Amino acid sequence: MPQQGEENDAILREELGDFGFSDKEIDVYLALLSRGEATTGTISEDADVTQQSVYSITDRLEDRGLVRVNEHASPKTIRAVPPAESMAALTNRIDSITPVLEDRFNDTQPQTPELKIVKSQKTAVKRLRDAVSNAQREVVVAIPKHIYPEIEQELQAALERDVLVILFMQGVDDYQEARNRYAGAADVVRCWSESFLFLFAVDTQSPDCSTSEAALIGDAQLLSGAHNLGDGVAVSEQHLTGSIRGMFFGALWPTGTEVSVTTPDQLPKTYPWFWQAVLQAMVHQQSGTDLWAEVETTDGETLAGPISRIRQALVEPPTNDFTLETSLFLETDVGEVSIGGQNSIIEDYEASSITLQSID
Repeated sequence: MPQQGEENDAILREELGDFGFSDKEIDVYLALLSRGEATTGTISEDADVTQQSVYSITDRLEDRGLVRVNEHASPKTIRAVPPAESMAALTNRIDSITPVLEDRFNDTQPQTPELKIVKSQKTAVKRLRDAVSNAQREVVVAIPKHIYPEIEQELQAALERDVLVILFMQGVDDYQEARNRYAGAADVVRCWSESFLFLFAVDTQSPDCSTSEAALIGDAQLLSGAHNLGDGVAVSEQHLTGSIRGMFFGALWPTGTEVSVTTPDQLPKTYPWFWQAVLQAMVHQQSGTDLWAEVETTDGETLAGPISRIRQALVEPPTNDFTLETSLFLETDVGEVSIGGQNSIIEDYEASSITLQSID
């Protein structure tokens, strides 16, 4: 059975190896630490390396601030720098380059998307809270009603940041009570009596590379608090997160009953997020307000004109012809044109921002 000192040496060798020390450098350094100060000949014998190798190795150790060479002694000696001093110097060097490394790291984007199985309620709710707290453009959430109190503050904070929040509550039987309970909890709230899915997706369609898309989909029983009753899958790749968002609006959202819709914003107002502009255009139209829109396109063009048609399924009644169709139509000098959001396919133009104002 190895002695404690041998175990410590093994650990020390492993750690020094992780810092880039070669086996011979470790042998020389440990031999020198044991002596404190010694000649190259003595170190050569203790470390079982040639004396010529000791010269080159101690030069490298000196460059790292771990030893000092006494050239004036006869014969020449090498002294180990006290570890408290040498490690402090090494720490200072690491600290000095950390901001530079952070700047370079922040300028890069992750190349490997996250794909992780989530098995506990605590982890799932924490991921949901973090995602909502970090959202910059849009949050879509489908949860059982007993989870709502755990994320209520995060949802309200997102609304205050002017993030578009879409909430789908499950396991709700009394819709009148739900109207009173969830009014103001999101821009649009729908409820459903069933409860089988837990889902959230955040900033999945944002063109801004600084936003962090995130999504999770799983069995509602994942949020029951019991173990091994449901699993979830967390993802952070845009195509996968976008698919989860698409499932939310295409398959889940139409099954719910609308219980709350945001009030119209004061106009004029500029919306960098297209779906938020469409929602506000719809609620203004439903309140009897005619709207003028000025659109900045991703191609650098500016379009302006009254809104003639709105295609959407965010609020009742749906006005789109097919799932996920979300667009605005403007009457311009060149005729009616269609405007879409991020990654538009069927529309004439893709918007980067929209300013809405009422027509007096």
